[in-house]
Amino acid sequence: MTPLFRKLLGLNWPLILTMYGLLVFGVFCIESAARHLPNGGAYYAERQKLAILIGSAIYFGTALIDYRWYRWLGLPVWIAGLGLMLMSTGVGEVKIGSFSFQPAQVVLAGGLLLTAWLLQDLPRLGRLIPKIGWLLDEPFLKIAIIGVISGVSFLVVMKMGDMGSAIVWVPLAVVALLVVGVPFRYLTAMALVGVALVPIAYFVVLPDVSDRGPQRIETYLDMLNGREDKVDILDEGYASHRCSVAVGKAGWLGTGWMADANRNSLHAKGFIPQLTAHNDYIFAVIAEEQGFRGSLLLISSFALLMVLCLFIGSYTRDPMGRLLVGGTVAILFAHIFENIGMCVLLMPITGIPLPLISYSGTFVVICMFLLGLVQSVWVHRDAIRVVEEEPVQTPVIVPARSMR
Repeated sequence: MTPLFRKLLGLNWPLILTMYGLLVFGVFCIESAARHLPNGGAYYAERQKLAILIGSAIYFGTALIDYRWYRWLGLPVWIAGLGLMLMSTGVGEVKIGSFSFQPAQVVLAGGLLLTAWLLQDLPRLGRLIPKIGWLLDEPFLKIAIIGVISGVSFLVVMKMGDMGSAIVWVPLAVVALLVVGVPFRYLTAMALVGVALVPIAYFVVLPDVSDRGPQRIETYLDMLNGREDKVDILDEGYASHRCSVAVGKAGWLGTGWMADANRNSLHAKGFIPQLTAHNDYIFAVIAEEQGFRGSLLLISSFALLMVLCLFIGSYTRDPMGRLLVGGTVAILFAHIFENIGMCVLLMPITGIPLPLISYSGTFVVICMFLLGLVQSVWVHRDAIRVVEEEPVQTPVIVPARSMR
């Protein structure tokens, strides 16, 4: 049996089936959510299928190569993503002819690889240079690495107007700190400092880096606390109000796939923002058409996907594998919680896609790449590790003289 065939047989097939189940479900949802756009829903569904094909090649290619080799991609991918982000338009997109993509997702993948690489190899460097070994194992260095990479990425992405993708760096940094074993006293101190800095961040930093950020948060807080008289539901509160109504009125069965106005579909009547219904607000369309049972099935599938990733994470053999799996779960959970939460008034509107479901070619490919890294951790979990040890001198046993 060849090594490649052995790797194919050793893939985690429940993870693959769950991922492709979500992708297929997403194609049908996109076709329904985008049916009112000029090109029609079938056009966007076909483009999503093309992105899935590209992502599939990347997924299996990533899974069959040992994940340790990808650490060399961390720094160049992260720097390239930041550079493209600075060149992007106000909505965080880069257009090359008719092709457009979101560099914020490239920054996310590159930053995760860079963090995993540095936290994996720095302790090894300390063993090679004993005089600085104590410094490289200190929690302060781990905090500094995670803080610099996350902080720079957060500020650049936020400055370019992509508030949703910037927020993802917060849970990603928290999970990275937990995975690398930063002591609890350090985490508590950072949490207290972070809470103390919230007013400064909200009143000073946020208005400078985002024009609509404070307004969205204020609208969310007013609607969450029942102060609808302060919110104009035909202006700044339009999307939040209509999406939450669409989710709340669906019932158990929903209106059905691609339901028309005669079946009391708010999406068919144009109340759900049609320009972004197939990406940012796709959960509202799913909840209205498929009802509570469809929403429950979707959330359960996401939960199964993340549990399978955590199961794989328990088999990792090194810090890099744990960071890649934990970071992937953090990225998926942050996107799922934010996208669904903003449709049910649990989170403010930020414009963030639903993983594997929303129409977003760049994000679909990045999600499949990250899940490919998780699959690679599983496939190569039993690989032989080369451990450099000092040679051990075997003592020579000299037989004693026989006593007469």
